Amino acid sequence: MECVVSLEGLALSQHGQLKYAAAFIDEQIRDIRLENNHIHIVHESPKGDAAIEAQVRRLIERFSHGDFGFKENILFEQKVNTPYEGDIIAELVDRKIIKVLEEGLFIFREPFSSLMRFFDYSFVTKVGNRFEGIKEESYPAVIHCETLNKTNHFTSFPEHIHFLTHLREDLDIIEAFSQSIRESGGWKSDAPLDMNTTMPSPKFTMNPSTCYHCYEGLQNETLEGDGLIVSAISKCHRFESRNHSDFGRLLDFSMREIIFVGKPEFVKENRLRAIEYMKELAIEWNVDCMLEIANDPFFTNDFQTKASFQRNQEMKYELRLTIPHIKKSIACGSINFHSNTFGNAFQIKMGKRPAVTGCVGFGIERWTFAFLAQFGLNEADWPATFREQYHAWQQKSL
Repeated sequence: MECVVSLEGLALSQHGQLKYAAAFIDEQIRDIRLENNHIHIVHESPKGDAAIEAQVRRLIERFSHGDFGFKENILFEQKVNTPYEGDIIAELVDRKIIKVLEEGLFIFREPFSSLMRFFDYSFVTKVGNRFEGIKEESYPAVIHCETLNKTNHFTSFPEHIHFLTHLREDLDIIEAFSQSIRESGGWKSDAPLDMNTTMPSPKFTMNPSTCYHCYEGLQNETLEGDGLIVSAISKCHRFESRNHSDFGRLLDFSMREIIFVGKPEFVKENRLRAIEYMKELAIEWNVDCMLEIANDPFFTNDFQTKASFQRNQEMKYELRLTIPHIKKSIACGSINFHSNTFGNAFQIKMGKRPAVTGCVGFGIERWTFAFLAQFGLNEADWPATFREQYHAWQQKSL
């Protein structure tokens, strides 16, 4: 079945957000596309077209609140005649450089895996290490539900969350579960499973953002001086339904972050420095990109309020790299200012006042995908400075 709904009355700037959110309407949705001011949803839902349309209109109502459509606000732009316009993912799969396990879940092989390590090394040395006193930390890939609750992630991005649980500590339940798997001839994803009986409520989720653990680690502390700067990389996990078919939107990905915690002036000044460092790197590597004011893809009914506040206060910038093959860009870096939200949530103090926080994030896989989407796998076509730095890093790594 195909449900077609007019988007008349919805600002063009909101069409992408609507398409993203529509993937979460029903588990039986198979495809979503935007054409001629309409959204087309191919599905196999037993609820029928009317139910799908009703949910689409519910989302249209959510995203059309307010008297504005978000306008493009570009702070920096670099146009480059890039040499490659092919379907890089198809080429990577064909050459067995990546193995697709399912949409958004890949195994990376050489040279992609080496490029990922080089990008992270570069972000640390060319951006992170320019901040005096920066400290490296290492975080787990899971996060406590109570910690995630303090970040408001459950209410702002509930659709992303990967919950973790386990079999109950009960010999009868464990043995019965094992026996049922044995009798079924192995794990069957569609086999009935009474989770309330066999598993306790989740205590942990997969971590959706690197910086959350930094704030958790500073909980109930009073910081000295102007503040501190932390660098960390961790695996992050976000479930995004059919959207994992979009270029670069992974289920499991690596995020390098530089995190600022301290006085307002300290965080704001370092954030501005980070923006300049990111622009310098983009120019040095000669990538086709732009830096623009952005907002998080809030999923809740107060989307417009939250997104508008972020944009008006310029709390989020994104560095977007062009993907020539699809004639679109993807966010590969973000620069965020959280005010005292996390300082209050985790009781992090600067004297008697809550600390202010901000962070700079680099999506390692996204940078690698986007770079190869512009320049291809032939190193002779890569920008000379990038190629030289990559080869020098390879020699150092050996």
